[in-house]
Amino acid sequence: MKESTYLLIIFIGYFIGTVILSFLINVFLLKFASNLGIRNTSETFIRWSKTTKPALGGISFFLIFLISIACYSIFFGKTDIAINKRLLGLLGACTVSFLLGLSDDAYNTKPLIKFSIQICCAFILISTGNYISIFSNIYFNYAISFFWVVAMMNSINMLDNMDGITTIVSITIIMSALFILFLNHNGKSIHTIILIGVLSSLIGFLFFNWPPAKMFMGDTGSQFLGLFLAAMGIEYFWNTPDVHNQLIQSKQFFVTILSFAIPIIDTTTVVINRIKKGKSPFIGGKDHTTHGFFFLGLSEKRIALLYAGISFVSMFFNYLIITFIKDWSYLHIILFSIYFLFLFRFLYTPTIKYGQ
Repeated sequence: MKESTYLLIIFIGYFIGTVILSFLINVFLLKFASNLGIRNTSETFIRWSKTTKPALGGISFFLIFLISIACYSIFFGKTDIAINKRLLGLLGACTVSFLLGLSDDAYNTKPLIKFSIQICCAFILISTGNYISIFSNIYFNYAISFFWVVAMMNSINMLDNMDGITTIVSITIIMSALFILFLNHNGKSIHTIILIGVLSSLIGFLFFNWPPAKMFMGDTGSQFLGLFLAAMGIEYFWNTPDVHNQLIQSKQFFVTILSFAIPIIDTTTVVINRIKKGKSPFIGGKDHTTHGFFFLGLSEKRIALLYAGISFVSMFFNYLIITFIKDWSYLHIILFSIYFLFLFRFLYTPTIKYGQ
């Protein structure tokens, strides 16, 4: 059997198996732990939903993440995982972020403690070699990596304000990372199995999180996803050359911000609006981009479909940048800047009139 065929069988089989596993885990959690992971009724204003529901979806993400690491050794006979410094850093940071989210769901962790632990997660990643490395100054790389990790953990957490949105956006980001990974003929990387595993856990969870949701991912899920997506963003959006083996700073920047456009724009919108109103950006409210579209008259299902469409369009533009644009120029910078600014304006405008 050809190696490519063997890999395809493994990946398809693993994907199907973990989608089913994710579905079953969430069925179990929903049935037997309905009194766990439910936010206080005072928190429903922030979570948008009118009723409290189990916030347990993140447990399936983390479990399948761990299973994926273990399965890599089984599928490819690798025994050196325990000495892979960067993998151990990813595992350690993901574990800390998962425990942070679990604690926040149970006890509503104070913002300062949460922020400190997020910095700790960033430090674990960076100290084990998982940092942005497209600049000549190593300290600048460290600084922007710290900001990137903490910002993404908060952005993904803040984006989880309406049914299905964070799940859909995370799915498209992971699909983009897998696309880049396969373009670089690196299918046997352990990240392939991990990305497929987390992707399938999200798809299995989406059945319960599609509006009207039966279950939330909670901070357990959003903190883990924020850290995981930030780490994969560093690996495959910031640091991985395109198919022409080019690593151009401005090009990598646009690949990254297009992949993470929705969480970046949503968080920026919230911060701008709350500061303008003299409110703290860290206190929740109905002023996210998703809320603006709801007050404009769109149903939650239509908003989820809209954000899915935006994510896939951005993913298509990334495909063009990575695959077809060899001679990157100022014209491309202008064109993709216009697209991003248009997207920002489109998502931001409803919050001006309807944000609360």
